[in-house]
Amino acid sequence: MKFLLVAILFASLLNAKNITPNDVFAKVMQIESDVYTLLQFYGVSDESDIITDFNKLKTKLKPRNTWQKTYEILVKINMLREANYLPRIEPIGMEPVINLNPDMVYEQTVRILAELEIFKIRKNIKKGRVALKTYKNKTPLDVFNELHKISMQFDILNRSSFTPSYVFAETIRVHEDLTLILSHLNINDQTIPSKRDENATPSDTFEVAMKTIKKIQELQFKLGIKIVDFSSFKRDVLTPSDVFSITQMILAELQPIKAYIGLKNDVTTPALKYIGKTPSDVDQLMNWNLRRIELIQMLGRI
Repeated sequence: MKFLLVAILFASLLNAKNITPNDVFAKVMQIESDVYTLLQFYGVSDESDIITDFNKLKTKLKPRNTWQKTYEILVKINMLREANYLPRIEPIGMEPVINLNPDMVYEQTVRILAELEIFKIRKNIKKGRVALKTYKNKTPLDVFNELHKISMQFDILNRSSFTPSYVFAETIRVHEDLTLILSHLNINDQTIPSKRDENATPSDTFEVAMKTIKKIQELQFKLGIKIVDFSSFKRDVLTPSDVFSITQMILAELQPIKAYIGLKNDVTTPALKYIGKTPSDVDQLMNWNLRRIELIQMLGRI
């Protein structure tokens, strides 16, 4: 009986589909076709000229970064649902892993397509999506850039983008992850919120976020985790959406650390909904997160 179960498991592994970035990219293109259908339905033009800048991003990303971008799109689908008086659906979370593979990103694209199909049904939009195509030589960066394009199309569709309140909610998630790490490492955290800067801008907060990523990468280096170069994320003019995106990269980079130190069952907490938050609120919290990362580094528990 035991031999039979092992044989069945081995056969199932042999039959399992090997997901590649090419497969993920094909699904992403179906997502883009659905979004274009929604733009047409609502009579909104797809202003492609505004989405060319970020797609010039040149770096080597990991699937964990692309996975986090799919989370961003699910948040924007919630914005679309709320605008149409539908209840929010909590975006999926995932247990931390040291090396996230394209399979997980593929699963996210299937979830996004399912949410879009549900929305189309609720709005009685009968147009189907394009057939799945075959692509070659695609990378996680190609997938990420296409997802970013879709994210900006959602801004056009929603006629709005992320506000400081949305960014604050994600910065709280970073804070909660750091609380888990500090507690697991038995670090007595006596840090307090940083001094509030009433004149803080998204550019200021973005710079703090980049410093936070650098400190995270120093910890990753000690653990033998491959590091991602995020310097291409910098732009001349930074918005709350850019801060939201870099906050997602912070969350993505914390996951392999959590997995490595034994927090594999601790999924990042869901985002709560906040109202009326300002860039100063986000900046203060981001600075506090930086100080907590520096505390971990200073005490050398990793």
